[in-house]
Amino acid sequence: MKKVFLLIVLLFSVTFSWSQRNQIIAYIDMEYILENVPEYLEAQNTLDAKVAKWRKKLDEQARHIEVLKSDLANEKAILTKDLIDEKEEEIALKQEELRRLESLYFGPKGDLFLVRKQLVKPIQDQVYNAIQGIAKRKKYDFVFDKSSDLVMLFSNKKYDISDLVLSTIDRTRLIDEKKEKQNEKKAAPNKELTAKQKEVLDNRKDAKEKKIADNEAKKKAIQERREELAKKREEKRRLLREKKEAARKKKEQEKNNKEDKNNN
Repeated sequence: MKKVFLLIVLLFSVTFSWSQRNQIIAYIDMEYILENVPEYLEAQNTLDAKVAKWRKKLDEQARHIEVLKSDLANEKAILTKDLIDEKEEEIALKQEELRRLESLYFGPKGDLFLVRKQLVKPIQDQVYNAIQGIAKRKKYDFVFDKSSDLVMLFSNKKYDISDLVLSTIDRTRLIDEKKEKQNEKKAAPNKELTAKQKEVLDNRKDAKEKKIADNEAKKKAIQERREELAKKREEKRRLLREKKEAARKKKEQEKNNKEDKNNN
């Protein structure tokens, strides 16, 4: 209701302005435009695939944690306090790792934010620049977005400039491709990298390899910690079994001795 009220106020303002001078208004359908920009669809598909992959990994880890919790609840009655503490520590480590991954993927500065900025934002900027250019060239006073939160009670198709925006984007793309080809021809004799460029590329490569190595080291440390915990648990279980077996044998021996004494 509030949106409708704001639109009515806006329409009255525009109508009043028309009494002063002629106003030129147009509108676009942003959803329609983006759906017809191949680069946007490709970028959105890439982004969706990455999000699905990240969510699958998080779901797998979350299910694994729930299995560990369930196993601990079922075995708690037969475990020593030390074994229970170790299992709870392992679960806490995995929960911390899960939270770290969630922040890495979907945090304020996470991979989703960075990938969207890298893939989608340049295309949205391209659409926005096309709209700005058309509005200035045709001297529009207002350009509304039909697919936005602003409710349009009526829209005349003749004021829809969505297709004009798309054709402007296509024309800009052709111009950019032509410039790129011309630049490639000009740069053809200078394909050899300078020493400084090679140094920059080598530094980037070294930094990337170092980051990969650091991540592998962290994974290895976590894996070694898990294996260490598993060995400790197995050793304590073995000692517990041996203790129970010794107690059983002792009890059986005492029973046999008692029977022999009674027989004598």
